[in-house]
Amino acid sequence: MKVALVVNCVTTNTYMNFARMLSCIEECAKNGAQLVVFGEAAITGLINNDDPAHDFPLAHPVPGPITDVLCKKAAELNVHIATGILEKDDSKLYDSAVLISPTESIVLKYRRMSPGWHGRSADPNVYCEGTEVGKCDTPLGSFAFLICGDLFDEHIRTKVRELQPDWLLHLMARSLEDGSFDQVQWDKEKLEYVEQIKSCGTTTLMVNYLASEELEDKNFGGAMVVLPNGEILSELPIGKEGILYVDLGAVSFTGQRQRSTM
Repeated sequence: MKVALVVNCVTTNTYMNFARMLSCIEECAKNGAQLVVFGEAAITGLINNDDPAHDFPLAHPVPGPITDVLCKKAAELNVHIATGILEKDDSKLYDSAVLISPTESIVLKYRRMSPGWHGRSADPNVYCEGTEVGKCDTPLGSFAFLICGDLFDEHIRTKVRELQPDWLLHLMARSLEDGSFDQVQWDKEKLEYVEQIKSCGTTTLMVNYLASEELEDKNFGGAMVVLPNGEILSELPIGKEGILYVDLGAVSFTGQRQRSTM
């Protein structure tokens, strides 16, 4: 399986962000990717501020017009697509992720279970969390999602271990404390993520979007593939747009390198 982890630059212009994502999907498919993965809330950025009047216009129904376009693109290019999306479901908001198949449309929807995507004072009747980690089977293997802080919750990681997916998609909206794009600092902090992935026991594909200068958050981008033993198979430096292509054909579903070269 050849995967493409896309670090897209998110601006305040949602329409431009989505158009850029569609262009990236076409580029990835042209380069042989079978799976294209974007980060958490990749269309808008995680710029919600706990004011429903501000936040509801950022969100989209799932399924809905945005996912319909992605489903059409997946079928057209014969590629799987995974992305984070702020979801609205009647009067509720969720930090969600979807996996789209080229033949079956949305095959997995996940709602973030950890509450860190909103403030502590956010209305719990509006800002909601999911309750389950799901798994789906595809021709590329079985998949599960986690979103950002979910990875640091032992209860949630236990659910992943019980499901034993072949591949774990971990979508992030992550910034450093000082708002910088300091690679040295991230190289230290990412080791904490690696330890949690080892606890999950599944090869993990991680993607973080890059915030443009005008966006209030300072998410620094970056992407990496981490094996169950904690080995970082491949990664993209932070602080820049880019696409990380990784051929996982030499990695078994147990996360072990096979004898053939990559």
